[in-house]
Amino acid sequence: MNATAPYGRLAHHDRFDYTPITRRVPYAWPGGARLAVYLGFNLEHFHYGEGMGARLGLSLGEPDILNYAWREYGNRVGAWRCLELFDSLSFPAGIIANTSIADHCPELIDACLARGDELIGHGHTNGEHQNQMCEADERALLAHCRDRLQAAGQRAPSPIDTTPAGWLSPWIAESRVTPDLLAETGYRYTLNWCHDDQPVPMRTRDGSTLWSIPYPQELNDIPMIVARQMDGKDFAQMIIDNFDEMRLQAAQQPLVMGIALHPYIVGQPYRLRHLRRALAHIAAAREDGDVWLTTPGAIHRHVATLPQLATGISA
Repeated sequence: MNATAPYGRLAHHDRFDYTPITRRVPYAWPGGARLAVYLGFNLEHFHYGEGMGARLGLSLGEPDILNYAWREYGNRVGAWRCLELFDSLSFPAGIIANTSIADHCPELIDACLARGDELIGHGHTNGEHQNQMCEADERALLAHCRDRLQAAGQRAPSPIDTTPAGWLSPWIAESRVTPDLLAETGYRYTLNWCHDDQPVPMRTRDGSTLWSIPYPQELNDIPMIVARQMDGKDFAQMIIDNFDEMRLQAAQQPLVMGIALHPYIVGQPYRLRHLRRALAHIAAAREDGDVWLTTPGAIHRHVATLPQLATGISA
């Protein structure tokens, strides 16, 4: 080790400053609600015989039929069962969609549009990631996803503008300029950062604000169920416990609770049974007035109208 090396400030992204949760500007969600809850419903499609993908079991090389078919179950069966559950609870969803879904199973996108759900950019396929792309290729990807999701809205019974305001990178992978490119290609918020329980304004190189809307890496079925091998009933109890605790905390300040779901995981019948219990618990609290069941886009639209949040810290 170089004895003369400085021990000053570490390399920093400079996208936002440190602000403790205990010193934030007070505000409220629409209707005076304290806790905003959203579902981040990930619709993903994968290359056959190549590329990345979550794994249920051992891969013996490509074509990896076991893991490819397990993931495809989500698009053919699991997603439809989940949408039935969301409908039964009148629970909106943020649809975090690979654009390849619009080609592979457009009926699924159409069903989400018919529910009035929000479309959120999520790359073209989760078989790829963007943090090793050159800037031109990454910009082209963001523009493609923006335009493809916007075009999907024209298939709705009453065509709507579905230009995505939000983005979640496949595998949460960013380059050093991803936030800048998102702002420059028309996106208004990102779900990539899991550093806070409130929306945070991020700096970009063109001077515009890109909002970070909290996205969960704990209340997320991939790291919990696939990586940590948590049982479905325990994941559901985790959602309930997180909701009950955040509801108490939100009495002091408005908070955001996201739930990240993938239909090839939670759409499996025995896991869906437990998810049903968890979401019903949350939906039942809607009548009390302190819980807002919403989408990431609606959260962004609300905070973007509050100029006092520009700094995010109280006096």
